[in-house]
Amino acid sequence: MNSEFLTNLWNKQQQVDTVPSNAIIAEWALRIIYLLYPEHNKIVSPSTDDLNNEFIDLEKQLLELLQATTACQDCDNPLKARQFFENIPELYRVLNTDVSAILSGDPAAKTQFEVVRAYPGFLAICFYRIAHALLKLKIPLLPRILTEYAHSKTGIDIHPGAEIDEYFCIDHGTGVVIGETCIIGKYVKIYQGVTLGALSVDVSMASVKRHPTVEDRVVIYSGATILGGNTVVGHNSIIGGNVWLTKSVPSGSMVYHTAEIKVVERQK
Repeated sequence: MNSEFLTNLWNKQQQVDTVPSNAIIAEWALRIIYLLYPEHNKIVSPSTDDLNNEFIDLEKQLLELLQATTACQDCDNPLKARQFFENIPELYRVLNTDVSAILSGDPAAKTQFEVVRAYPGFLAICFYRIAHALLKLKIPLLPRILTEYAHSKTGIDIHPGAEIDEYFCIDHGTGVVIGETCIIGKYVKIYQGVTLGALSVDVSMASVKRHPTVEDRVVIYSGATILGGNTVVGHNSIIGGNVWLTKSVPSGSMVYHTAEIKVVERQK
């Protein structure tokens, strides 16, 4: 085989060899989730000191991940790791609002334990909120790896750049796509197969708001597609199943898709 090709391939392998696997990066986030929500895991900390030591260890691990994945030499990685863990109480508070939203929004959900342990929507939201907190600290790569891990486990694809407010509920969830520049308000409920996407995927629009804004207390039913950076769904609106929406709708709207269905009796 061509020696130049082999040399270039070998050099590339050496460059990526220092970056931990996606599984290791995801395990770091899972440890945070398990500490915040022991419903996921029977292992609990014997004391508050032990719990604090767990978080200290996770902060050290985050610093190691940053050093392995950050190319710039002047990045203040210790400060970023410290800031992330200083924000853990707020992260926990917001996640608890999501648990509350799912519990109150789904009649099939009986307890908080059930939501935390069994609902893929909540797991995807956990990974998103951790990833988004990292992204706000201008940490590269790790946020996208985390949300793509959650995507692979739940079928729910939330870009870490999306801005999602409190009391967010994803019910069922499979096939949900939320784009990078989406803005989602409080008390929003989304069902399976919903796409909040862009009208265009041209690379030239990378720095432009490409995805819709969904205001407070909106419900979006399964299979709906809402596209475009200028598209705003006004608060207290209901978007019905299988709707294709590319323009804004005012507050309090009900948008639904009409389909003609014919039932013909078969010849016996």
